Amino acid sequence: MKAAVYLFSLVLAELLLGGEAVTFGQFCSGNTNNRKRTSDKWGQGSYGASRGDRDHLGLDVVCQDGAVVYAPFDVKLNGKVVVYTDPKKAAINNGINLSGEGLCFKLFYVKPDKYSGEVKKGDRLGTMLPMQSVYPGITSHIHVQMCDKSDPTKYF
Repeated sequence: MKAAVYLFSLVLAELLLGGEAVTFGQFCSGNTNNRKRTSDKWGQGSYGASRGDRDHLGLDVVCQDGAVVYAPFDVKLNGKVVVYTDPKKAAINNGINLSGEGLCFKLFYVKPDKYSGEVKKGDRLGTMLPMQSVYPGITSHIHVQMCDKSDPTKYF
């Protein structure tokens, strides 16, 4: 009975006070604060931004073409993500599915060094693909999308 009361107290404290929030660490070299893509001639990088007949289901983090992409916390690599079916976008048609800290998320426009295994926080995941070759004038970025397509903004 004592154990049940103690467990209930812990759960109640978690609900009332909130646990320590998960926060994404730095994704790209040259962007220590995960600065978000705002508006450019191709649109906006916020979650829910209009993409014509659909909504943007991720958050774009500024990342220069060719930049090193880092693990935002200790992550497990869960395979390749294919972003597009259009062969004209082949230069940026790559990404990775990751999990860690209780989250499942995908990174688009990244060429990972590997597609399976584990990577520690701050270690290299891969490189940013040449977004300018497909979308000239866009603010180059990685796209962070939760596996369940929920809003990732609260993790930044």
